[in-house]
Amino acid sequence: MPPAMSGKRLSNTAITHLAKHFEGAVIQPGDADFDQARRVWNGMIDKTPALIVRCASVDDVKAAVEFARAHELLVAVRGGGHSVAGHGTCDDGLVIDLSLMRAVQVAPDERLAVVQPGLNWGGLDRATQAHALAVTGGIVSATGISGLTLGGGIGWLMRKYGLTADNLLSAELVTADRKFLRASAKENPELFWGLQRAGANFGIVTEFRFRLHPVGPIVLAGWVLYPQEKAPEVLRFYRDYAATAPNELTTIVILRRLPHLPKLPPFLRGMPVIGIAVCYAGVIEAGERVVQPLRTFGPPLVDGIGLKPYVTHQTMFDAAQPPGRHNYWKTAYLSELSEAAIDVIADGARQMTSPLSVLAVYQLGGAARLGDAAFCVNAAATWTEPTESQRHISWTRGFWAAIEPRSATGAYVNFLGEEGQERTRSAYRESYDRLMTLKNTYDPDNFFRLNQNIEPTA
Repeated sequence: MPPAMSGKRLSNTAITHLAKHFEGAVIQPGDADFDQARRVWNGMIDKTPALIVRCASVDDVKAAVEFARAHELLVAVRGGGHSVAGHGTCDDGLVIDLSLMRAVQVAPDERLAVVQPGLNWGGLDRATQAHALAVTGGIVSATGISGLTLGGGIGWLMRKYGLTADNLLSAELVTADRKFLRASAKENPELFWGLQRAGANFGIVTEFRFRLHPVGPIVLAGWVLYPQEKAPEVLRFYRDYAATAPNELTTIVILRRLPHLPKLPPFLRGMPVIGIAVCYAGVIEAGERVVQPLRTFGPPLVDGIGLKPYVTHQTMFDAAQPPGRHNYWKTAYLSELSEAAIDVIADGARQMTSPLSVLAVYQLGGAARLGDAAFCVNAAATWTEPTESQRHISWTRGFWAAIEPRSATGAYVNFLGEEGQERTRSAYRESYDRLMTLKNTYDPDNFFRLNQNIEPTA
């Protein structure tokens, strides 16, 4: 099926017929809510679809797929709309928006959650934490369930309980030929394997079933902050600290400028810092002993580690990631924090071109198994003025060019932008050929291609 032609218009008759049999909302250019509906989290993405359909049921999803096929429309599937590459929207095609499908059911005795794809992590966390349960979720609460899960899913619980996708027990989905399937370890197991690695390629998931774990509702979490000029020293300390950290502890190193917020002491506002953020998924008394070295090294400018609700910690980075800002990311895995990698990270932070940008180092290992990667590094350029785009993009690319020769194989799928087929193939690593076989089976004409795409050979 070819993509939609530029400027393609749909007939009013076709749209009216679709709307008559559609439970959700059909939004077209000229409607009062169209401009808002076409927006995604990354303000750098500005696209105008031919039509947006907000599905309210599985039947709506089926109807949307059938409509796109009948009219040869390019399809974008939107869950939370947080894809940095902007895969939740498109020009001249059909946006299948799942944001109305937000139901969640928690079975605490079975430690299960059944979730629809339009829910975000804040909503799921609130539902599961009512029973002191959780599953590894995104570090920004507005992130959608679908995209995070189908791209792997790193988060604060990953070293103890695995990636989000590792905790997926089953999924229901509508495929490119409008079939409704269930996939699990016992039912369509090969498709289930593919959903856990590159799920957006194989269909539209309409229900996720997750395994839950005992967490909180109060956890030991927060961060310690140091002056950024001490970054090499802090990173060397962190390297040794992380090497012996138990799996109950997940850490993220953040290099950035602090925002100018009234709640911060005046001397911290706008200060370049390096922070070590933590979440301990275990017995709090044991966690206090584990984090003690962080409290004494330096000493830190700020010791913000303490007892807090897990749902509060899950919103820790929300203020730094609001919708509408321009974002450009580059990511790499590291098998170790070598001296050369530490130098590149410290230099990259010094050379940041925007006060909103962030360098982050995510600790992997434990149950978060991603090949031989021990860390995931993400350079996230963020800015508000479109005329400054090239300068900030250049910083990101420059950092990646310096870190890439020191990186391990692969890349975290959810941090990738539009980087070309070879980069996508590298991200999927040794799974790519097996995933391509699945793509040939379930989507041979690449109907679902606005994703980190596996191109079929059919």
